Amino acid sequence: MDYASSRSLTDVSQVSLLRTTLERLFSTKSHKLQIEEGLPAAVVTLQRHLSEQTTEHQQQQQQLDSYSYDLTITDGVWQTKCHLDHSLNHLIHRNILTTGVDISVTACSFVYNEKRLGYGYICLDKIKCGSKSSDILRAVNDVSSLPIITMHGIEDMALRSDVPLQVSRKHYLSLWNNVDPEGIVWIKHAPTSDVVLDVSTITLLCDLETSFKNKWKPFPLLVRILHKSRLRYYGKCGMKIEYPFQAYFEVADQSGTMSLVLWNELCPEWYQRLNVGTVLYLQNYTLKQSYSNRSRPQMDHHQMKNFDSIEICLNPRNPASVLTVISPKNVSSQWGLPEVAYQFLTRSELENLPNNVACDVIGLVTFVGRVQRVKSQRNKGPEMYWSYRWVHAVDGTSSHPFILEIFSSSQPEIFNNICPMTYLVCTQMRVCQEEGCSPYLTSSCETGLFITGYHKGQPYISDPKVKSFIQWTKTQKDSVVLQKSVVGGHYCYPHGPRIFAQPVADDSARIPLVAFDDLKKEIQSLQYREHKRLAIQGQIVAVQYLKCPKEAESEKEEAQAVSAGTSEEALPGSNNRTVESTDNATTRETPPSAVKTLQRKRRRSPEKKQVVEMMKNILYPKNIFSSLILTMETFSSFTYRKAGHDNRGVRQNKEVENVAESEEEQAEEGDVQQGDLNQDRIAELQVDSGCDRLVWESVDWPTQRQEVSEHLCQGGLYQESLSRKFVFDEKNHLLQWSNLHPSRWTPEQSTDDSPPAVCPGYYQITILGINKQMAIDAAFFPVASFGDPRAAGLPQEPHGNTMLSCLSSGFLCPLSDPASQSETVLPDPEEIFLTAEELGDTHIVCILDICPLGGEQIEILINKVYKATDFT
Repeated sequence: MDYASSRSLTDVSQVSLLRTTLERLFSTKSHKLQIEEGLPAAVVTLQRHLSEQTTEHQQQQQQLDSYSYDLTITDGVWQTKCHLDHSLNHLIHRNILTTGVDISVTACSFVYNEKRLGYGYICLDKIKCGSKSSDILRAVNDVSSLPIITMHGIEDMALRSDVPLQVSRKHYLSLWNNVDPEGIVWIKHAPTSDVVLDVSTITLLCDLETSFKNKWKPFPLLVRILHKSRLRYYGKCGMKIEYPFQAYFEVADQSGTMSLVLWNELCPEWYQRLNVGTVLYLQNYTLKQSYSNRSRPQMDHHQMKNFDSIEICLNPRNPASVLTVISPKNVSSQWGLPEVAYQFLTRSELENLPNNVACDVIGLVTFVGRVQRVKSQRNKGPEMYWSYRWVHAVDGTSSHPFILEIFSSSQPEIFNNICPMTYLVCTQMRVCQEEGCSPYLTSSCETGLFITGYHKGQPYISDPKVKSFIQWTKTQKDSVVLQKSVVGGHYCYPHGPRIFAQPVADDSARIPLVAFDDLKKEIQSLQYREHKRLAIQGQIVAVQYLKCPKEAESEKEEAQAVSAGTSEEALPGSNNRTVESTDNATTRETPPSAVKTLQRKRRRSPEKKQVVEMMKNILYPKNIFSSLILTMETFSSFTYRKAGHDNRGVRQNKEVENVAESEEEQAEEGDVQQGDLNQDRIAELQVDSGCDRLVWESVDWPTQRQEVSEHLCQGGLYQESLSRKFVFDEKNHLLQWSNLHPSRWTPEQSTDDSPPAVCPGYYQITILGINKQMAIDAAFFPVASFGDPRAAGLPQEPHGNTMLSCLSSGFLCPLSDPASQSETVLPDPEEIFLTAEELGDTHIVCILDICPLGGEQIEILINKVYKATDFT
């Protein structure tokens, strides 16, 4: 009986292991408790805040991680908020400790606040993470209704309130970035004022420079907001400011435009209530010299004078600024306030715009990438991450979509809910022109996002290009657009340049060239969903073609089908796996299904035989490659080993050729017996056929492998690397899967890691460093169809579908069109493998896309490969 069925749901009279354990903790004199049996609990919330300034030793620990975490945990009967020891932060960084996961607490302590009488908190010192599908939470009807444990020294209000346990902090930050508002302290809505204003005493923006120079108190201002920036958090350890936030607005009256800055406590109170188009009546503001080292929106299209030497400052004190939001119905045209102006761009116009020009766009979303993170490169203050995602949107003016790199804009309710089939408006996007790629748009600090459900009342709804777009959408069929809609998976743009040039020495290089030692450090330093693109030098020494893992149910059915025979290795219902060693001195774990592969009857269709014979006779000389023309249907894969290789890395062993021909003839007769094969090859064939793989190795790799000091093998292609077709019925699940892990558990939170995805297979590439001391495995998943979102903007110059040309271009030639009735013939993996020998001894530069997906999954994908003639 599981936990869910063995406990009544919210009966407080039950014995609570959590409460009992805490009572044991308080009874100890040392205020530390080791729990050998482990305390089972589930994580309800994860909340992050800036760490306190503490001892010198603790400060050294916080140099690379300036944040602390509070957890709300429950045993299904009671709940409590605890602090996580700083040494366990890495579990959150790797997305191992998440909301909805079961944990076992093996050590905890009680920490008194030395600057406050009678106050402290529980700290989790050691924990073990278990199932991400918590039985404890599944047994609770309403987690929020569970009583909170309070004891002497633990304040009830501190546990119930939305503030950190470390009392020097007054608010939490978003779990994955510092941009998004987090917690109930951020006021979203407030009624507008219907007061009658005396506008006879107001001053104009053009007069403020005189006020600043003369130091006299200025009169009130009446302005309209034209642009709004995302939030900026500038908190540092030891800082005494309780709410270190800042936000810029561009405001205007009849005389011109000026920047307005919202400071500190006023940000939680006002930031989400002040929007583009809002009219403000401002009193008790101050003026200061403008801060020049910041981004500014492009406002030439407003055709107004810009006063950029000073800024309007709204402060919570000294003096306390007074803000009044004027209801739209009370705004008079006699005030002469300018209307918000836009500069919407169609996709057909994008090609002709210069780099870094600002524009606004509207489109119908067809692809939404997963949310990823990138670390800010600033040197001062605590580390900071940006959240971003790639989006495709069409507007009917071009066959190409808008390619949008959208960073979080302090609008999490919109950013996290962008999905296909929605109308997306992005304001103040910047044009990016890169060599060899279609132009794309990236968001700026002033970008605003709006999706279906948020358009009502926005100033842009009357724009002519917006109206034209709406008319176009009425001519589109939902079913047709839905067929082309995709969610999630690996996506990175732009593609590598045609020629790889030596990057600059500083950190500003878009694709830094790193040594293998540094590559290892970079991989280890990356946090959950943090994407990084790096370049390395070396040579490709081995290639495998692998089938993607099957679904759990199909594997189970196959295992049962295999174990139904008389094989001793795989008994019905067992998890036995055969371990076999091949001649390359590596040990592989082989599923029982591998044993079945050689015993089943194999028949090659006449059509398939004809294709293979044509490939033999036309593409390659029969006397050289006849032993290699093997299909996955015949030998699910074939390993080319060192013995018998010629100088091109291809086996010329006549014995193996005869074995292959003999096996093929017997397969056609439907009577394959293991005894008829060369016994030295049986184990290898079993392993390879069971794994459905092809293998090529360079002549020197078996020897070089012995001399390699370290082989980084953890990278690969995962289910999360693959995009999915968008389905309305699975919308919530797909959004949750493509977003970052939530900071609060909800009953709707799916327990599945990801929706199922279909993948024909991928290449696992082994790259040996230029100094032959280290090697790394990276996955290569070529674009094969126009339906793949990665095909957008991809240079599609024809190539010969050799292994090297596929790695250099990133796609199979020609790309197939899912919408076309005619079938495009793409090369089989076997055909591509026949050209792998050209990789041997070729000096290359390889661009890698690296992204930890959580836990031990580290996605390492090849973006582009350059041979010696393609880099300088």
